[in-house]
Amino acid sequence: MTEIGTDWWVVDGVATAWFESKSLIQGAGLAGRIVELSAEIEVDLRATGMRVRLDSDEHAAAVSAVALDLGLAANHEVLQHLSVVFDSSNPTGVRPFWQGVLDYAPGEDGSLVDPLRRDPPIRIRQSTEPRPLRNRIHLDVVRPAAAVEQANLGEAFGPHGVCHTDPDGNEVDLVPGETLGETNATTDWQAVFSAMACYRTTTLTQQQDLATAAAALADDAGFPLLIDLRPRLVIIDSGKDQWEDEAHGVKLEFADLAGNIQSVARELGATVDPGLARFAQLFLDAADVAAVRSFWAAALGYTYDRRAGVTDIYDPRRLSPVLVFQQLDASETERRRQRNRIHFELAVPSDLAQTRLATTIECGGRLLDESEDRWRVADPEGNEVVIVSRA
Repeated sequence: MTEIGTDWWVVDGVATAWFESKSLIQGAGLAGRIVELSAEIEVDLRATGMRVRLDSDEHAAAVSAVALDLGLAANHEVLQHLSVVFDSSNPTGVRPFWQGVLDYAPGEDGSLVDPLRRDPPIRIRQSTEPRPLRNRIHLDVVRPAAAVEQANLGEAFGPHGVCHTDPDGNEVDLVPGETLGETNATTDWQAVFSAMACYRTTTLTQQQDLATAAAALADDAGFPLLIDLRPRLVIIDSGKDQWEDEAHGVKLEFADLAGNIQSVARELGATVDPGLARFAQLFLDAADVAAVRSFWAAALGYTYDRRAGVTDIYDPRRLSPVLVFQQLDASETERRRQRNRIHFELAVPSDLAQTRLATTIECGGRLLDESEDRWRVADPEGNEVVIVSRA
């Protein structure tokens, strides 16, 4: 990542900043003024702050000035970007499979990117190293039932009947979602592990009013809602499982909040687009789940799920994908020795790269190799992350 001024860093090729705030409604005030500068600016609004990604560097100074005017300070230490990398002997066969699974768009250098830039990009790189055994990393993707059917991946297998493999044998559980709740009050919402409602807007005012109303309703309920602004679009998201009582720990029936937001959206004339809902998470198989989970929580700055018996770790700002850990039979020695076909790349600001590298080593990682601005580290069982400090 390279720095632009004091607030901004180039993250995955995009000028990005994080501004701290004390509430969703406070952040919504900044978001409303930011999108007036350009309809193409992307805003991820959270209860503790907001991430801003620019369509052009020319808006950086103006956004910083608005934030300063509102008393919101930037904090580049929380900036990071996680990518999923496939080493493939057959990139031309693997790429269309994952494009169909995720409904991603082609990116530069053969990568696949979420058009909404909410879920991690997929980078597919040529490899001649044979890795025939089952991978220890796979993806879960949840989309509306109609979208899953349209993906047309053929017959699924596995205990839940949702698993598919790409031409290299990499697995994905492609899970059909469903409408949230059983009443018309929440029919705009899709339950895709998260509860999510995606609204198309026709005017800037409509977008601002919907984001502000959702922020106010969530703050009143004490719920840390996720509100993402994209060109002519507002995405409202609970976060994984947070619509379930045992997960969020708030005295709240989420369906009531969802229903209130739906009512406001319809009153404002926003149009729901249920097909956009998507949730993606990453699964790691581990013989020593506790050790591997501890490594990744420290390496990514993630938080442990509060529920007993749940192995999830998640980004406290819910800007990066959830990681889930499941038990691997320790007797599968060959599979455990095989290098994964999938690894992760983690981009961090250049002035924090050495600190992040030290953290990964302290929590059980091994430095495998390094080059300019890149460090490849293995967790206690050989799963790899490449720390990147350039743009």
